[in-house]
Amino acid sequence: MRRLSHRPEALPIRGAFTISRGSRTETLAVVCEIEQGGATGRGECVPYARYGESVESVCEQIESVAGSISEGADRTVLQGLLPAGAARNAVDCALWDLEAKRAGARVWDLIGMAAPDRIVTAYTLSLDEPERMAAAARAAGDRPVLKIKLGGGGDAERVAAVREAAPRARLIVDANEGWSPAELEARITAMAELGVALVEQPLPAADDAALMRIDRAVPVCADESCHDRASLARLAGRYDYINIKLDKTGGLTEALALVEEAERRGLGIMVGCMLSSSLAMAPAMMVAARASFVDLDGPLLLARDREPGIRYEGSVMRTPPPELWG
Repeated sequence: MRRLSHRPEALPIRGAFTISRGSRTETLAVVCEIEQGGATGRGECVPYARYGESVESVCEQIESVAGSISEGADRTVLQGLLPAGAARNAVDCALWDLEAKRAGARVWDLIGMAAPDRIVTAYTLSLDEPERMAAAARAAGDRPVLKIKLGGGGDAERVAAVREAAPRARLIVDANEGWSPAELEARITAMAELGVALVEQPLPAADDAALMRIDRAVPVCADESCHDRASLARLAGRYDYINIKLDKTGGLTEALALVEEAERRGLGIMVGCMLSSSLAMAPAMMVAARASFVDLDGPLLLARDREPGIRYEGSVMRTPPPELWG
């Protein structure tokens, strides 16, 4: 018999984290645990208001499948019990962890892949005034990839300031749906002139058709526009990459399937995260091995991480310890 439990947790952020939709000093996570035969599998998710989620709604969804999980529902059955989203992610990752622990194996062995190790992640700079973002870039000057949060007016000045402060870094910019179709082509051209490698979600997910009508001087990545395999059909001609986040796909099971289908359709892969701990990063590292762009820096932005957590050597992620996950 399995026993499912869950609890909300507040994870304090180091300083503040600001994107185009606002600023915060803590992130609210939900941890799911599934115990069976003395082994406990864990998963972590972060409810996202942008997708209509809250801690309360996610906890209710997790609780709704407790009976099915106790009766033996596996990851395949789970896909039909909950929609793609944070709640299913926490349960799905807990089931992966439990399966690995009971098998005496690591999750990557179950998948049939090499152990994820020495993965280089981007480091995120919060949206701010150009001079403050430049200072943050100088402080992170030894990091090879920087992800810059943008938000509209003054974005070119922000990126120029970061580029000057970190001339050798590979730059990703993330507008978080903050640009408009009218300014799209000019902004992407400006990003190309500043040496940006990828532009993430420039337009609102519901208003991104303009991407089909312009020449993209920089590859464009879908974030809010792509959740799971069902999202892929409408992305054709609009995006070059997709950002796979387990809180959007509803767990590692769908994320792995999404990688396969996206690659079949000719889309590049980025793997990202919500602002969360090493418990959420570990399963995402299974996707990172297939990604051209990796943004799994959540623990680096927190005031404290789980213990033990993933070891970061600068921006290099080492193999997750078995005590953490998988």
